[in-house]
Amino acid sequence: MVSSNYIRFAAANRRFISFGFLAAFTSSFGQTYFIGIFGPALQAEFGLNHTTWGSIYLIGTLGSAAILTVTGEFIDHMPLRRYTLLVLGLLILACGSTAFVTGTMTLIGAIFLLRHAGQGLMSHIAVTTMARYFHAGRGKAIAIATLGYSAGEALLPFIAVLAIGLFGWRWTYGGVALLLAMVMIATRFILPKDFGHRSLDHENLTNQPQETEPQRSWTRSEVLRDQRIYLLLPGLLAPGIIITAMFFHHLSLATAKGWSYTWITGSYIIYAGATSVTSLLVGQLIDRLGAVRLVPFMLVPLALAMLVVAIFNNPFAVWLYMVLLGLSVGIAHTSVSAMWAEIYGVAHMGAIKSLVAALGVFGTALGPVSMGSLMDKGLSMEQVCLLFAGYAVIGMVLMVIAFRRKTDETPLVSNRIGD
Repeated sequence: MVSSNYIRFAAANRRFISFGFLAAFTSSFGQTYFIGIFGPALQAEFGLNHTTWGSIYLIGTLGSAAILTVTGEFIDHMPLRRYTLLVLGLLILACGSTAFVTGTMTLIGAIFLLRHAGQGLMSHIAVTTMARYFHAGRGKAIAIATLGYSAGEALLPFIAVLAIGLFGWRWTYGGVALLLAMVMIATRFILPKDFGHRSLDHENLTNQPQETEPQRSWTRSEVLRDQRIYLLLPGLLAPGIIITAMFFHHLSLATAKGWSYTWITGSYIIYAGATSVTSLLVGQLIDRLGAVRLVPFMLVPLALAMLVVAIFNNPFAVWLYMVLLGLSVGIAHTSVSAMWAEIYGVAHMGAIKSLVAALGVFGTALGPVSMGSLMDKGLSMEQVCLLFAGYAVIGMVLMVIAFRRKTDETPLVSNRIGD
């Protein structure tokens, strides 16, 4: 059963699993779904229209992506606890500086810090460490850690709305900085100094069949010379581009469909629940079958979700839409990070993952702007969603082609999994 397997695994690795969950949860303070809650208050205080606010967000996010390949690679060369504490310190600075922004330029700087430390580096820490230090239980480790994302999505936007109403947006982000200071203290106890220098699952590592891991670890420069990566990237980036764009424009979607704002935002809990359940199920499948076989399937529910929005106007279609998005994200969160370890090894995981994460951040920055531009050009919400569905299908086809291409050095699918 899923529950008993996860309970035993989590109990045996409780400290490091707790660290992964906490890192994923903490990334929420730099994620779109959290920052977006502060948008109306920021626009009102600084007199920003939607275009200006979106442009500020775009500039800060692109700046974050531009240096993520550098800062993300440090995780390969620095003790994990020190690296994590430095990133937490940067995120505390980001939240604190957000509470004191005075205008457009300081707001751009605050968004840059929030996106880089939160969405970029804390997410990078959560998935990279789970993929690197677990082997036979890699899928379960990533699945449990990524529940932190779902917890953040389900709880923090609602709490932020209440806090802004009671205390104002500045005090709310100041309070987040204080909360993160407590997380930093907790991290010193959860994460001993030697966690970054040894395998955390020695029994699983020694029992894992050797043919399921690559014969060697690839460097980032070698990955960039591998043709398969360029076939994989369009599909791998699709969830970030499409889902971020949709969440950013959900109120526009509600207006176009005649749905209430509270109806669509209140359904986020369905999305978080579907993501959590899917992550746990996929985690076990990864440990049995390998991640490579599962990754292309993440785009199937994404394409279907876009078709649901394009075809149906009934308010209850939102629930099906949220479930399908959750299925896609649950598969993506869990399988993609494990896939990098399976096909390229773990020695340079930080460098490889930071490169992909940077591209993903670019995608999340460009998605909302691209969708807004398409609508400004006269395309309806339904037509945009049909384009997104087509993009998802093309990305899936390219991934299938990539996984059929193999090299002599690193088989993409092991003999244990089958061909």
